Amino acid sequence: MSEGDVGRAGDGTRCVHGGHLPPALGAPMHPGPVLSSTFHLGVPGDPLPTDYYGRADNPTWRALEDAVGALDGGECVVFASGMAAIAAVLRLTARSGALVLPSDGYYLARALAHGELAPLGVEVREVPTTAELTPEVLDGAALVLLETPSNPGLDVADIAAAAAAAREAGALLAVDNTTATPLGQQPLALGADLAVASDTKALSGHGDVVLGHVTARDPDLAARLREARARGGAVPGPMETWLALRGLGTLDLRLARQAENAAALVEALLDHPAVTDVRWPGRPDDPAHAVAVKQMRRWNGVLRFTFPSEAEVGAFLQASRLVGSATSFGGLRSSADRRERWGDAVAPGLVRFSAGCEDPGDLVADVLAALDATR
Repeated sequence: MSEGDVGRAGDGTRCVHGGHLPPALGAPMHPGPVLSSTFHLGVPGDPLPTDYYGRADNPTWRALEDAVGALDGGECVVFASGMAAIAAVLRLTARSGALVLPSDGYYLARALAHGELAPLGVEVREVPTTAELTPEVLDGAALVLLETPSNPGLDVADIAAAAAAAREAGALLAVDNTTATPLGQQPLALGADLAVASDTKALSGHGDVVLGHVTARDPDLAARLREARARGGAVPGPMETWLALRGLGTLDLRLARQAENAAALVEALLDHPAVTDVRWPGRPDDPAHAVAVKQMRRWNGVLRFTFPSEAEVGAFLQASRLVGSATSFGGLRSSADRRERWGDAVAPGLVRFSAGCEDPGDLVADVLAALDATR
């Protein structure tokens, strides 16, 4: 397929074909990673090639960037991790004004801003995901970072409204799109300037990669991010990048099964006395659904619920045969993470659950049996 054909195709086709070169006689159908850190420079007088040193660029990076950028609707820059991507955005924008961060989002983003940027004189403001971005909050701000759905609370912010408010105040809007994925939500089309994600999660999807990316609407901003990546050295390895590109090919399929499993689990959990506060934006009665349904293209497999105490979480994990105890999400295997252990301001028994790709009947039966074992 040509690049134009892929761009007009559906989610699954774009995931499978994104980042692949046009077919050529004798070329591999599935090209592997380019592992070289050095490239031929020619002789004095020859133009500098695109690839000249492994910290500056790599053909494997560009393949993934082409694929993800097409899904996000902008120019993608890959980084060594999701936190490296967020750090690049915060450091690049902090020189121009205050940073507005979600008080209930990923805790390390706040820790980086307070621990590294605030001591340099950068003002850091925190507001809840669902809070209105008032002129007072945005006064003098250079960047607003949203995380929607938020991690781990799964609250949802109105991206279009936030983009309009940020633009009026002269600030950039970055949206952490990790939970939704590029298939579930397209922040740039809703007015955001930047889409940020940890591709360690659902995008690569197999629990064997640490990677992240930033996609910008403005090519000049993307160029500045590339320069920051090369200067700071937060570059991904070609093998990890290639694994993410390979994993991206099944994102459409994995996301559909994970959402199916999440929906089935939510219905089962709502009636179970062992847990409370079941949240998933895809459920019509969820407090976040009204906003989510306006801007999300499809649902995913991340939900949350709360046990009475830490001890019940342990009993649940011990009893389950299919649910692993892990702090990431978006993988093939279902997992659960007690978020208070990491410093999130949540109840000790709150669990972020990542529904995997198991058969729905097997997963629901296993979770219900494990819940019964906690009582």
